[in-house]
Amino acid sequence: MTLSRISVVIPPMGPWQAESAWYRWAEAVGYDVAYTYDHLTHRTAEDLWLGEAFTTLTAAAACTERIRLGTLVASAVFRRPVALARVAMTVQDISGGRLVLGIGLGAPDCERADRGAPSALGTMADRFADVVHGYLAAAGGATDWQGATMAFSGLQSTPAPEGVVPPELLIAAHGPRALALAVAVGDTWNTYGGPASTQLDDDEYWDLLAAQAAGFTAQCARAGRDPVAVRRSVLLGFGRVRPTSSVGAFLDAAARAEALGFDEMVVYAPPSSAGLGSDPAVHEHALARLR
Repeated sequence: MTLSRISVVIPPMGPWQAESAWYRWAEAVGYDVAYTYDHLTHRTAEDLWLGEAFTTLTAAAACTERIRLGTLVASAVFRRPVALARVAMTVQDISGGRLVLGIGLGAPDCERADRGAPSALGTMADRFADVVHGYLAAAGGATDWQGATMAFSGLQSTPAPEGVVPPELLIAAHGPRALALAVAVGDTWNTYGGPASTQLDDDEYWDLLAAQAAGFTAQCARAGRDPVAVRRSVLLGFGRVRPTSSVGAFLDAAARAEALGFDEMVVYAPPSSAGLGSDPAVHEHALARLR
């Protein structure tokens, strides 16, 4: 296997007693990271319970030992720097350093749920950058910080428990501004292709990912950052490309992701809603082939 990580998204839906079994399953079958959503509402969760991300990961830390745990992704729509730093460092502490903190722009539906109306894309992008930079300032021990759209001051507590280091920072990015942010501060860059990718067939979708990967490399060159220093992660399955539909599809997706230079492939877990679910045996047999 040359992909450094093969990971899974477990939606925070339904009662925890049922959901916890899937975290234990993900660890047992050999996934590297188990991610969860961070949404207030989502079209894939209509008429379903949608749990809170960091509380879910705290519980997941208690029922697993090896597997890393992450947000894919924490939403800049309703997260704020200091509160995000506190919950992230708490999960990092409780999990024994296993957190992957993914942060993304956020969804308009979540902004409607939080504020009653969505913002312009430029405003959301400004907020995204501020949440990331503000989080890094708070996690780094700053007591005061000023961004373009938000600020904090007067922090008196330490940024982390003694001996706990900040988690891996994953930045979800599709457009130029977000890609530049990922290049500047990310340990990992993640893409699912972006909203326009969900209606693309196989070859068109992989061509889009190739263009995004090339754009990311170009951003690294402009910023003077070694592109190898940033892990490249791709989430597959939200559109027409469904790697968990069969073992063959899973193996093909892994090969194509690797060929484009991605280090991590992320797929949806069997209990995913809205047609994203799959047979657990597909995951188990494919992982056995790839390990």
